Amino acid sequence: MNKYFLAAVLFAGAINLASAYKPAGNNIMTTWGENIDPANIWQEYPRPIMEREDWQNLNGLWDYAIVSKDSPRPKEWQGEILVPFCAESALSGVGKEVGEENALWYKRSFSVPSSWKGRDVMLNFGAVDWQTDVWVNGAKVGSHTGGYTPFSLNITQALKSKGDNEVVVRVWDPTDKGHQPRGKQISKPELIWYTPVTGIWQTVWLEPVARKHVAGLRILPDIDRNTLKVDVNPSEKISNGMVEVVVKDNGRQIASGRAVTGESVIVDMPSDIELWSPENPKLYDLEIKLMSDGKTLDKVDSYAAMRKFSMKMGDKGVVRLQLNNKDLFHYGLLDQGWWPDGLYTAPSYKAMVFDVDKTKDWGYNMIRKHIKVEPALWYTYCDRNGIIVWQDMPSGDKDPEWQGRNYFDGEELERTPESEANYRKEWREIMDCLYSYPCIAMWVPFNEAWGQFKTKEIADWTKNHDPSRLVNPASGGNFYPCGDILDVHCYPSPPVTHVYDAKRANVLGEYGGIGMVVNGHIWAPDREFSYINCKTPAELTDRYIGYANYLDHLAKEWFVGAVYTQTTDVEIEVNGLMTYDRKVIKIDEDRIREVNKRIIKNHSK
Repeated sequence: MNKYFLAAVLFAGAINLASAYKPAGNNIMTTWGENIDPANIWQEYPRPIMEREDWQNLNGLWDYAIVSKDSPRPKEWQGEILVPFCAESALSGVGKEVGEENALWYKRSFSVPSSWKGRDVMLNFGAVDWQTDVWVNGAKVGSHTGGYTPFSLNITQALKSKGDNEVVVRVWDPTDKGHQPRGKQISKPELIWYTPVTGIWQTVWLEPVARKHVAGLRILPDIDRNTLKVDVNPSEKISNGMVEVVVKDNGRQIASGRAVTGESVIVDMPSDIELWSPENPKLYDLEIKLMSDGKTLDKVDSYAAMRKFSMKMGDKGVVRLQLNNKDLFHYGLLDQGWWPDGLYTAPSYKAMVFDVDKTKDWGYNMIRKHIKVEPALWYTYCDRNGIIVWQDMPSGDKDPEWQGRNYFDGEELERTPESEANYRKEWREIMDCLYSYPCIAMWVPFNEAWGQFKTKEIADWTKNHDPSRLVNPASGGNFYPCGDILDVHCYPSPPVTHVYDAKRANVLGEYGGIGMVVNGHIWAPDREFSYINCKTPAELTDRYIGYANYLDHLAKEWFVGAVYTQTTDVEIEVNGLMTYDRKVIKIDEDRIREVNKRIIKNHSK
């Protein structure tokens, strides 16, 4: 066969494959979703905090089937699903609810480059919701539970020596019928609760590694001692092992350090080092080598920032939040991270960072990532652009009594031992996978009593696991005298009176929720929800500024941080500064920017 004819046949086949795909349903979509290319999905390297040069992206069209959860591997497949979009989303091409009685199966083939010969091959998943089992060429290679954290499987022994390989994935997710962390997912969406998410929702990729390689990093700056601490977790024990860390600035080496494996590398930083801040989000590149007997086994690239989050008693007896030992008022948006076409997954990298860019442009310095964890690339973008992050733990299990305006005097939720163990496992994994990202200032284990249990114990455990960050035990209550923060919620206006803690930093973790319906950009036109409604952008902007000016007054002797609800509309919530499809900005951006910057400046040093 003529090689040019063969190329034409293959090209035509690729076009036919792509043309067979189309988004499911008829809900509103973002511009990025409307222009999606199934052959070019999320091509960015997905783990920038620990990067290797060689990798292979497995995003794209896979075969899928939805069958009873007790059924074996399907013999017939029901169509194609676009990975990494969950089955319920429009962009998956499926648009079907899976439900707790069913399992979602995936299948695709892949080839391993000949240049990878002699190295182990890792199959990496950014995130899969919730319980995952994986087979390669019919051999079980691993399992994972947890909908928000990455996991890696060494599939070397299951690979064929020649030809294509097959990967099969089974996912089961009980949504709100189980105790697992699920955030705002619910089987029957209403009000502030959204569509279920089942299956792969972040990038899947292959990566060749040495048999003994870097499996994880923990990077911790100390600006008071001017040092950078790097802990390297090797994949297995290494005899005569050594770790070397080189710090670079614009390609120029400025510092280095070494330690035997199992010990921390402590790097003395130059005296003129720049500190990270929203105004100057300075990052330094790291080159990390794992060695044995002087031979390099593995090398990864990473980055770090010199910064410190803390709090201190300030003027008028108010405990203030601090960045780099200076008072800083944290002011940001409640960011749910949902999309009308991709649900948990943004249509593209450009779509994902658009929300962060708008937040920064509007004069905020912080995002509260609400009841969800984002892909690693999102946190790196916040690192690079100077956005502080308050990170919520996605909620799960049942909801006890909620007392949002006083210290709690009721009975806490008693979780089953299985539920508690799973909560601790998933929260620890979330903190571990996000530990090295400089932007994260605060851990938030609970929100508004959703699944809240053993509050003081969990707050103390969280702080012990990561003493370098602040702990907000329960944003919006139930309140206990523990942790670093007391965080109240009040809609729509900041409160006149509320519970207060003189020994902790007091913040307004949610307020606002000003709604405005923009026809043609609504998820469900017959079911809009907000805390208060406006008819025009001018009216919405005036009300926002009125609340902001009141917050400015309260910040003098009360609040040291605040979160406005919210970045975008989400499903039937219409209280975003943008519509759900990101096509309409509802507010006067110049006026919002001016008042936001003024508030931060007035209450920072």
